[in-house]
Amino acid sequence: MNDFTFITGEDVFGNDDQVLEIFKVAGTESPLTDYSIIIGAYYDPESKLNYGSYWTKSTASSDKNVIIVDEEGYSATYSISLRDIGARVVYNLPENIEKELTKNLDTTTEHIFQVKYGYYPQSALNGLEQEKLDNMLKQGKLQLTNNYYTADSRKEFEYEEIFAPITFKEYKLEDKRLIKVVVNTGLYNGFKSKYKNGDSIWVNVEPVYWLLDTKKHQMISEKILFAGVQFADNSNFTKFEETRIYQFLNTCFARELVQGLDEKLLPIKEEASIKDTKFSNLYNFDFSKVSEEDIIKGAIQSNVSVFLHGRSSDGKSSRVKQLDPDCIIIYLRNATPDSLNGKSVYNASTGEMLDVPPTWYKKLQEKCEKEPNKLHIVFFDELTNALPSIQGMAFNIILDGEVNGIWKLPENARIVAAGNDLDDSLAANEMAEPLFNRFAHVYIDTTVDDWLDWAMTPDKNYEALDYQRQENSFKIHPAIYAYIAYNEAISKYVLRTRYDGKKPNADPRKWEMASKVLYKTGKPEMLRALIGEDLTRDFIAFCTQKVLSIEDVLNENYFEEDLKMDTSKKYITIVNLSLVDEENVEVIRDFVAKLGKELLATFYLLWTHGDETRLEKIAELKSEKTLKK
Repeated sequence: MNDFTFITGEDVFGNDDQVLEIFKVAGTESPLTDYSIIIGAYYDPESKLNYGSYWTKSTASSDKNVIIVDEEGYSATYSISLRDIGARVVYNLPENIEKELTKNLDTTTEHIFQVKYGYYPQSALNGLEQEKLDNMLKQGKLQLTNNYYTADSRKEFEYEEIFAPITFKEYKLEDKRLIKVVVNTGLYNGFKSKYKNGDSIWVNVEPVYWLLDTKKHQMISEKILFAGVQFADNSNFTKFEETRIYQFLNTCFARELVQGLDEKLLPIKEEASIKDTKFSNLYNFDFSKVSEEDIIKGAIQSNVSVFLHGRSSDGKSSRVKQLDPDCIIIYLRNATPDSLNGKSVYNASTGEMLDVPPTWYKKLQEKCEKEPNKLHIVFFDELTNALPSIQGMAFNIILDGEVNGIWKLPENARIVAAGNDLDDSLAANEMAEPLFNRFAHVYIDTTVDDWLDWAMTPDKNYEALDYQRQENSFKIHPAIYAYIAYNEAISKYVLRTRYDGKKPNADPRKWEMASKVLYKTGKPEMLRALIGEDLTRDFIAFCTQKVLSIEDVLNENYFEEDLKMDTSKKYITIVNLSLVDEENVEVIRDFVAKLGKELLATFYLLWTHGDETRLEKIAELKSEKTLKK
């Protein structure tokens, strides 16, 4: 993680000894770049030199309003949900970068300098240049680079909508770097904007100028570099590092700023090192790291009850079923005292009350008796959504290992429970402390990497209940995999979008449902009902990019420039090429290696589909010492 941040309120408005020297020298006002206006910064045509407002990282009150520096350099407070405040970026410099930036400067007499570092979209071209570039683009005279720049596609008034990224590709014309940006401004009936909302404007990618303080070892951008991103999309953050804009700064902005930069000016990646020291391992422990699955499995083997925390789409149930596909599942939200604890019935022939165990207990007992050498899980799902009275009954089962104080759980039975936390579900109830303390707690947060690893595992008979599909397939359709995987910086925002109760949102479970629809119908438009119109539109745009066909590659019908396609196009190209037959797979494999050897693993997964013959073929190819050039 890079250390890009904002100033504090004290840095600019504090006492004389608190204010940064940079502001004493250069003032507090900051001009907007054309790019920042185009993507949503508030712009006042009356402002001198296009000055604009920019965020600090200081909150002003309990409601998390944020202190800003307005266009005239004065203090104001604004809501975290606004998108028209700009970003004037602060960079806490790594030693190697500062040394390189100051090597030709006389640092003995002054400590505030103007320096150039990185590249970012800034000034828009004039009308004639815009038309000229549009024509050149149509004629194929602009060279596409591998670079791109990210912005938020949301409008200013979409306060409740979470960050929805849009990327702009970079083109090269001689020594110029350019992007074509969709205007996301004019949000106040055109009052503030030079540009018409929805138009496409060519913008120069230019060196960024900074004010460097060699005493503070930090620099601040001279201009407001971007806007359109909310400070935070909820008020639950406790520090700046938990905000949306900090995430954007240190993922999207941090990566995009240094595209094309000299390696001497790139941050040094610190590698973790292990000291070569001998230590006593008196108890012969294994100190290696463990996964969530390892913890769950270890607790079950140790006869320790496990509670799985997580959101409704994080795959808690599936993790349990991986360990015990035939586990007994009890949905506590719908449970009744009789269904959970059994009941007493009157025996008319004897005149006595007869205790009848619950159905789930009978099934568990049968399974455990049939397979005495195997552990069997009873899974209490939705525990936190159950009524307190039902939670209490479950507690007695978990605490005492018996049902209704009568029927003991079998020796080879194990308990796992799951539920949503209070922050994740309005229907959730707080667990009583004694119940909470009976569990080993595992907090499941499905990351993009975890989900992608799972998505590319073969799933035989994917549609076993529908036409008995025989060929191996993936759990997730390759097109969805490629769409989510291609852009690391924004993939987590695509995997899960915000639920507002009004229209469909995306989450891991929804993408799995979308995959089933694609496998069955082959119609991406149908995904609107699952993940919403905006995301479906973006997915379709991704899938409809013009890409090289298998025939193009086999016939070498491509140019060297085609190999410099952006990451998005590389992924969709691989999906297309993965349909190659076994006879020609080696040629296609060698072409994929030209796009980037890091993409070969994805291609192998897509092409093999878990087929043993194809897996052997890939193993054979991998055993070769060199790839064909």
